[in-house]
Amino acid sequence: MSLFDAFILGLVQGASEFLPVSSTGHLILVREWLHIGDVSGLAFDATLHLGTALAVLIYFWKDIVRILKTAFRILFRAVVPSPDRLLLGGLIVGTLPALFLGFLFQDFIEATFRNGMVIAGALIGGSVIFVAAEMILKHRVKRSFALRGVLPTLWQSLTIGFFQTLAFIPGMSRSGMTISGGLMLGLSREAAARFGFLLSFPIILGAGMLKLFSLMNASGEVISWGAILLGGTTAFVSGLIAIWGLLAILRRFSLFPFVWYRLLLAGVIIAITLS
Repeated sequence: MSLFDAFILGLVQGASEFLPVSSTGHLILVREWLHIGDVSGLAFDATLHLGTALAVLIYFWKDIVRILKTAFRILFRAVVPSPDRLLLGGLIVGTLPALFLGFLFQDFIEATFRNGMVIAGALIGGSVIFVAAEMILKHRVKRSFALRGVLPTLWQSLTIGFFQTLAFIPGMSRSGMTISGGLMLGLSREAAARFGFLLSFPIILGAGMLKLFSLMNASGEVISWGAILLGGTTAFVSGLIAIWGLLAILRRFSLFPFVWYRLLLAGVIIAITLS
């Protein structure tokens, strides 16, 4: 793998992990279109995931410290404010669906759905979910229904967790599904995005750690350390920018710009595949 390939993959991973456009789908397409091989595969994939997990850790440092403090206070039976307890509980129950369904079906999904037409279909299907979420939000605002400005309830967190599992299908997007789920359940756009980012942290971190574990048990893995360092650093920087950018966009705009991008990309994929 060349340094240019590593830079491109790191850029794509960092940006598309947090923008609602699907990181897995984009990485599959970029690898295929640029004919990027799997040299340093396990090590490189682990570094990309850990780079994006680090971006969440840095951007939401105060929130993550707050969550850890809450866990220790509960463990030692200290007094915990209700919002802190709700946030920790929501993240725990929201992570369970991805852990359970990922354990059962991840290998099957990776073996079955990693092709251009599936990605195109998921890009379109995810866009339909985006539109439905925005319509529900618009209806709530029009009817003057109150929006939950900060945190979902435990049942809402579990539901958002099931939305997150849709991202196992390349092209759906983890951030897009969690934001859409949050909007449908009455969260504001920014609140849904922030909760979705925090919910993604253990999943992204866990994926990176699993790749590292597989690497330690692999034999004959060819490792290009320069490419790995560049890819991971690029994923971290572009991930930070993507988190900041998406939150800034959602404070003023809707998910529709991403709908148009997804539909355009799906059209390009279908045209190339059928040509």
